[in-house]
Order: sequence, then structure tokens, then C-alpha cells
Amino acid sequence: MHANREEIMANNTEATTSLNIESIVRDILGTIDREREREIIARRFGLFDRRETLEQIGELLGITRERVRQLEKAVITKLKAAGEDLPHIKEVESVVGEHLTEMGNVARTGEITKRLSPENTKIDQSRIAFLAHLAPNIAVIGDNDHFYHSVGLAGKHSEKAIRDHVGKVTDAIIAIGEPTNIETIANQAGNSDHRHVEALASISKNISNLHGRWGLTKWPMVNPKNIRDKIYVILHDYKKPMHFSQIAEAIKKSDFKRKDVTTQAIHNELIKDKRFVLIGRGIYALREWGYKKGAVADVIAEVLKKENGPLHRDEIVRRVLKSRQVKETTILLNLQGKPQFKRVAKATYALATDAV
Repeated sequence: MHANREEIMANNTEATTSLNIESIVRDILGTIDREREREIIARRFGLFDRRETLEQIGELLGITRERVRQLEKAVITKLKAAGEDLPHIKEVESVVGEHLTEMGNVARTGEITKRLSPENTKIDQSRIAFLAHLAPNIAVIGDNDHFYHSVGLAGKHSEKAIRDHVGKVTDAIIAIGEPTNIETIANQAGNSDHRHVEALASISKNISNLHGRWGLTKWPMVNPKNIRDKIYVILHDYKKPMHFSQIAEAIKKSDFKRKDVTTQAIHNELIKDKRFVLIGRGIYALREWGYKKGAVADVIAEVLKKENGPLHRDEIVRRVLKSRQVKETTILLNLQGKPQFKRVAKATYALATDAV
């Protein structure tokens, strides 16, 4: 007996367990009369193992690549023509439709599968893709260079309409010109349904998001690819200087791709990149925060130059500590031990060139 719509809406967990994906797939395959054709569909869609090419199936069955393609097309056409008469297809549409409604009317196939099958294996995803392909009320967006394999509610928009909507979201991001939140993007795109805009953005390979920021995949702030960009994002989001070991640990705990990096590699990249400034023993800050490269003595010299005259050592220490995380004794040792500074009064110092 099929689960009714009220039960599904009342308890998504029950709805999820009510869909025995493998059993449904087997029942649909059972409607195909010839074993060879069942084999072709199962292998082409990867329903029980990895997906296979036309050539691989042709070699296995002793027929040409073109013949495999013809048989696949004929069987799929027949299955689609059966429409809602296919076994369990109404139930599939009901359950998948409930999840899609919650997710913004469109979602990656992998995300839908995650809700229906905790294991979320490649085979599970292939089975959901197959069922969606046959369901009359579900629109399917195939995987390509620009889109992840996704499904949407056909009653809300066709496959072409979904692609067009994603195009408008992409155009809105380009117009904004920098990573931002989904609400700003939705407003720019002229769409008041923020959840729907987020769903559309999620199925595009040209759009990425990180920590609530959305932007083009080529932008490092939403899709950092190299170590230096990951360091930058960590410091930017932490909003204050960090020790290189802290940065390494933060990257390891992040949701970045390829986050298994060594502390030494992090330190090496910090030294090389001009965006990062050493302000203490192993502590780095972003140059854009107003920090400048240089030793403690250089910072003291800069403070005295800006003052254009002598300063009490306590004031020098206070100003230096604004841009360097070092011990007070380190600053005092530089004042007392570097020839470029001269004591001109009790606990008061000036640049040697300014001293009289």
C-alpha cells in the first residue's frame, strides 16, 4: 500500500523509510520484457554497479554500440509512456516532491538521495536519478560542465526554466561583483523567494558558497583552492591575528577540500605571500588590516617618525603593541640597544637623527 500524502507531511522520517529504493527499481525493471534490455538499462544507469558505456555493454552482449543506444532509447521511451502506471512511481513523486518543497523546489540528486538513503552511495544516487528520469512530474537537469545532476518539481518549472533561473542568479552575482549573502543575490535577481534562489544556486557548478558567502566558483573567498587562499579565508573570518599552528589547525577542522596540510607548509606559505604580515613570534595578520612588514625596530622608527619628535617609552610601547604582538621587554630592548634610537630625557626616546 502506498503512503498517503498526509502521513508523508506529518513525518518525513517515516516517508523516507517508506521508499524502498532498490525494491522499486527492481519492480520497474520487471516491467521490461526482455532480459537483455533489462541488462542494458541496469548497466547504463548504474543501478546495481558502476555505470557503463555503450561500448562496454555492447562488448558484453555481443552487439554494436549503436544497437545498445537504440535499445536503451526504445526502452526508456516505453517506460516514460507508461507514466504514472509504472510501479510505485506516484509514491516516488509524492515523497521526492515533499522533500523538494522543503528544499526550495529544486536540489542536487545527491542531496535528495541523502534524505532517502542514509548511506547515500553512488548506486543510491543512480537509482534516484533513474526514478526521477521516469517520473512525469519531476524535472531532471543532467550533469554537465555547468550543472550538477539535479531534480526539480515540474509543476513549478520545466528543465529549461530551471536553467534560465540559474542563469539569472549567476548574472545577479556577476553584477554584485563580490561574495555576498543569498538575500542580496535574490534581491538583485528580482526573486523574493530566498530559499528558492539558494536552491537554484546550489545546483550550479559555476556558483559556490562558504560560511554563508555566495559567489562565482572562481572566486577564492567562496572556493579557496590553494593553501594561501585557505589561509586568507581563515584569517579573514577569524578577524584577528593567529599563530601559524592555529591557522593549520583551523584549516584541518574546516570544510575545505584538501584540508590535510602540514603546519610547516602553512608557515612556508605565510612567509611567501605579501597579504600576510608577521607581527609576533609565529603570529600573522592580514596586511589589509593596516599592518606593515618589518622588525620591531622598524615599527618603533615608524612611530617616532609619525610623532616627529621624542616620546615617552610607555607611549612608544603602547603604540607598537597596536601593530605587533610582542613582549614589552622586546620593545624596550630595541629602544635601548639599537643605535637608531637615542634617549633624550628620562625614559624618553627619539630617532638618533632627531636628537640634539
